[in-house]
Amino acid sequence: MLRSLYSGVSGMRGFQTKLDVIGNNIANVNTTGFKMGRVMFKDILSQTVGGVTAPDGLNQGGVNAKQIGLGSAIGSVDTIFTPGSAQTTNNPTDLRIDGDGFFAIKSNLDATVPFLTRDGNFKIDANRDLVTADGMFVMGANDSGKITLPDTVTAFTIGQDGKIIGVDNTGTSTDTGLQIGLLKVTNPSALEKIGGNLYRTNSNADANATPATIAPNDTTLGTGAIISGQLEMSNVDLTSEFTEMIIAQRGFQSNSRIITTSDEILQEIVNLKH
Repeated sequence: MLRSLYSGVSGMRGFQTKLDVIGNNIANVNTTGFKMGRVMFKDILSQTVGGVTAPDGLNQGGVNAKQIGLGSAIGSVDTIFTPGSAQTTNNPTDLRIDGDGFFAIKSNLDATVPFLTRDGNFKIDANRDLVTADGMFVMGANDSGKITLPDTVTAFTIGQDGKIIGVDNTGTSTDTGLQIGLLKVTNPSALEKIGGNLYRTNSNADANATPATIAPNDTTLGTGAIISGQLEMSNVDLTSEFTEMIIAQRGFQSNSRIITTSDEILQEIVNLKH
């Protein structure tokens, strides 16, 4: 069989995966805190049909190797953590991270390692706990557990440092002692997406098996500040995605043409006996 036949197949598979990633990006163009994906390609090991000859300096110069590529493969599927645009909601429990940190989320308070998210669409439930839209607990700074508003608090504000300042029924402001925590990850691109706008950490994302929540707005740690009344939207750029879609479509068509042409050549070879 012709090498080009298999090269075309590998190219079509690669561009099909690229279209899958583009489709997911476009589907999540309005998903809060979503981070776009990107496909990178690499070539497959080439077949050497002629070796290298070194020059002897007298009678013959050097000869380069003759190599024929065998197609392409997926090098990586990266998650791009550039910040998304800010959407102002004026809802005090809608929080946006102005920096590189993540909110720490637990579905079970006994869990050792929290989930991570950039989606700050939070609510106060009937038990006065700060929770996600799916009812998971938002964790406090310095591993102080879940965040529960005191019964005396009738209103509150959240500062850029994550501290919650309450107001009682007399209109008096008081420090609740509560502070929303953030996590800092060394290699965010290695985080595992598990759905629900959540990420799971691993040994390649962070060397610490159980990363600790730390205070927001710490310039030495680079977690970023918490902005109340805003949400971080998806970082998907539709202009870029549709451009990449056209490139992927043409790449797929070009590789399919390689397969068609290779098939026509094979047909000519089979017909030689006639």
